[in-house]
Amino acid sequence: IKKKRKKEKRKKEKKKKRIEMGIIVEIVEDYEALCQSALSHLLTQIRQKPNSNLGLATGGTPVGVYKKFVDAIINSNIQISQIKTFNLDEYLNLKPDHPQSYNYFMNQNLFQFLPFTKENCYIPKGDFSEFENKEFAISEYCKEYELLITNNGGIDIQILGIGSNGHLAFNEPGSSFNSNTRVIELTENTRRDNARFFDDISQVPTHAITMGLGTILKAKKLVLLASGLGKAKAIKAALEEQVSEACPASLIQRHTNVLLIIDREAASLLTQTYN
Repeated sequence: IKKKRKKEKRKKEKKKKRIEMGIIVEIVEDYEALCQSALSHLLTQIRQKPNSNLGLATGGTPVGVYKKFVDAIINSNIQISQIKTFNLDEYLNLKPDHPQSYNYFMNQNLFQFLPFTKENCYIPKGDFSEFENKEFAISEYCKEYELLITNNGGIDIQILGIGSNGHLAFNEPGSSFNSNTRVIELTENTRRDNARFFDDISQVPTHAITMGLGTILKAKKLVLLASGLGKAKAIKAALEEQVSEACPASLIQRHTNVLLIIDREAASLLTQTYN
């Protein structure tokens, strides 16, 4: 009985700690429910602040969210003309019209369907082929992107996915929690994960431009989405293990306003009680 009481006490203490950290964990049945929940939070943000700055992600997880968002906006009277969007990252050395560039991804999955103001949609530049001194041009551009976010008042709600190795955006393990927008070399793990979008891994870019972890931490609210067994280990590390740059996603424990929406498979390795 004493052991049981101690165990229950530890669970309550850990739950209290999560609340103090500002993390709300929402475990849903499946990917469909995940997308519906994420949509609900996005729409709430826009209703409360019609000129919100949205931080957007790419990859497989947010596709269903964007599809539902398009349907919701088309079938409602919600106005999005004042919305500004800031994407997390872009592959380096891919032109905007390349089928695997994130410019192309955002147009195919979101922008082409809705009346966003084009000048208000920002995606990191990946193609610097017109510059003689590419290294200098990229460095200056990264500073400009960082300032762009700051000068527009910061990001109100940042949508995030998570890599199987715990990366956020393209911030790979070992990235500093203070890092800003910059070029980063992609790990073989990340390139293998993303190879499914290309003909083979040799075509996956080796570098990308990404918002830094410090940039992400400045967002007013983080919404982290994860679906499937392949994300379970990373979710456990991010939520229940020590904060460490070895797991970039563990930075959520340092933010004061985080919503984690995960399906049961992604939550399968968690040992604490949620919901």
